[in-house]
Amino acid sequence: MDLIALRHLLVGCVAMTALCLPGPVALGAGRGESVAATAVTVADSSKHPTYPPGRDGPEPTNLYWGDTHLHTSYSPDAFATGTQTLTPDAAYRFARGEEVVSESGLRARLRRPLDFLAVTDHAEYLGVLARLARGDATLETWPTGRRWAGLMRAGDWAALFDDVLSTARRKAPEDRVPEAAQQTIFAEVARAADSYDEPGRFTAIIGYEWSATVAGDNLHRNVLFRGDAASVADHIPFSSQESTDPEQLWAALARYEAQSGGRVLAIPHNGNLSNGRMFAPARADGQPFTHDYARTRARWEPVAEVTQIKGDGETHPTLSPDDEFADFERWDQSNLLRSSPKQPGMLQYEYARSALGLGLGHEARLGINPFKFGMIGGTDSHNALSSTEEDYFFGKFKDSEPSPSRYQEPMAQIGPENWRLVASGLTAVWATQNTRAAVFDAIARREVYATTGSRIQVRFFGGWRFEPADVLRPDFGEIGYVKGVPMGGDLAPGGNRGSPRFMVLAGKDPQGANLDRIQIIKGWLGADGNIQERVYDVALSDGRAVDPETGKAPPVGSTVNVADATYTNSIGDALLTTVWTDPDFNRRLRAYYYVRVIEIPKPRWTAYDAQYFALTLPEEVPVTVQDRAYTSPIWYNP
Repeated sequence: MDLIALRHLLVGCVAMTALCLPGPVALGAGRGESVAATAVTVADSSKHPTYPPGRDGPEPTNLYWGDTHLHTSYSPDAFATGTQTLTPDAAYRFARGEEVVSESGLRARLRRPLDFLAVTDHAEYLGVLARLARGDATLETWPTGRRWAGLMRAGDWAALFDDVLSTARRKAPEDRVPEAAQQTIFAEVARAADSYDEPGRFTAIIGYEWSATVAGDNLHRNVLFRGDAASVADHIPFSSQESTDPEQLWAALARYEAQSGGRVLAIPHNGNLSNGRMFAPARADGQPFTHDYARTRARWEPVAEVTQIKGDGETHPTLSPDDEFADFERWDQSNLLRSSPKQPGMLQYEYARSALGLGLGHEARLGINPFKFGMIGGTDSHNALSSTEEDYFFGKFKDSEPSPSRYQEPMAQIGPENWRLVASGLTAVWATQNTRAAVFDAIARREVYATTGSRIQVRFFGGWRFEPADVLRPDFGEIGYVKGVPMGGDLAPGGNRGSPRFMVLAGKDPQGANLDRIQIIKGWLGADGNIQERVYDVALSDGRAVDPETGKAPPVGSTVNVADATYTNSIGDALLTTVWTDPDFNRRLRAYYYVRVIEIPKPRWTAYDAQYFALTLPEEVPVTVQDRAYTSPIWYNP
């Protein structure tokens, strides 16, 4: 497609629920504002006509970008490892596009602000160290607080870090934060979110992290609230000191909803450091899944984090040996605390694609799919700075912020090498407006997707009546809702209509790399009860085609100059579209489908650092990356 034709298509697509690329009305290019957000708003649809005529369909959705997983000085591990001045206020200011000074003394400012942010500091000792540092007399009368205050005054940060971790694991009653202090601190956290929440411009979501770690295995969940500070005024975050069983967390969330009338949800972390626990086939007490368990889990956990700074969690080459893109930013050596090495049998219970397939099997037995989740991304940064761009990556802790020395020591003295950190990830939501309610509702209905840092723009619909020309129409988004279901939805049986059809449009990050390809990943439950998967290349850039003998497409190539940390968009395409029909459909078999969009190669953040600081990196350090997007699935259930 030539540039003039592309420009006409993109300008036209703004009119209704469409995905757009560069230009002053590009969705997701800044604060997520668009012509569609204002042009079709009316005060009362029952009293006023619509314009233009016939626009009485679904309310338009726009694309908004955010981070659902960020830590500040209110997280004890962040504070003890150097994040001591950047509070939730600083995190919101940075996300909104304001300049802050990082803990290492660097001026930091996003070139593109986020549309929404959830600050999710650990519930365990939330805000305690930060308040002790401010001289909180109430906390110093608590024996544990007095001990920690002494370590801070002595400047013994390593001892403080170890003491906080061991105390949290011990779960002794005398180590619990006084309830009044917990309530006061969380009210402060909620008020901070309220002060930066600006409907239509920036959404500040109230949240926290439940940080259950069993024998070093990561079972963490981020908890997000739909409401404001008033709705959580009497709430105390549920911590792993009360229970490391997710069912107890869900019960606490149910109590909150019953008492407050508000809404809340939980988001499982990237499961790659759980050593087989995150999507295990048994409950925390070892008992098998039941119908009620599956229903409860699906109710409280509609999405899962599949990519973040500590590695990617879509799939693994051991699980997907025929997937040439499965080996991506792997962290697969151990659990979270590096206390137990990874065993091959654990992997199937850690990665999103495998879990989606396992969910089909559970559904066949129980009638409910406990792993029916959409896919999102978050940074899990612990320095209050949500940064995911390769040439502007501020790392995870203070010691992994930009400097020539961040390669020389393990992350925060406890993790693997800093160069293994991933400049990931982001959550994209298709919401009716940029407000707490609309963003929360989009997450709850799974009309969301994850990226590994780029702002790749994706629309994905499934149905039975899509035609190839539908994706070329400027109102294709409206057609998607009318003829089918969006990402995160359920595709009802089509009777005798043949195979389902999927409409996909993907656009490059307006300030990033061109696209290599669109893929549709299908998983299904075979008649023999075995889970199967297949990756289909459904749209390829540069006129390439799949080789009918190998089933593979030729590589897109690379323009990366590692020494200069540069690349060009002379390969790949800015826009890829397709209406794809499943050639292997069996209407009797349960299945899921999701889209993976892959960029052309570009320099990894390590290459930018090497060029900027004149470093010679070890050969094992990766210097290129192909960022990608993962949509929430569409499920078919006969």
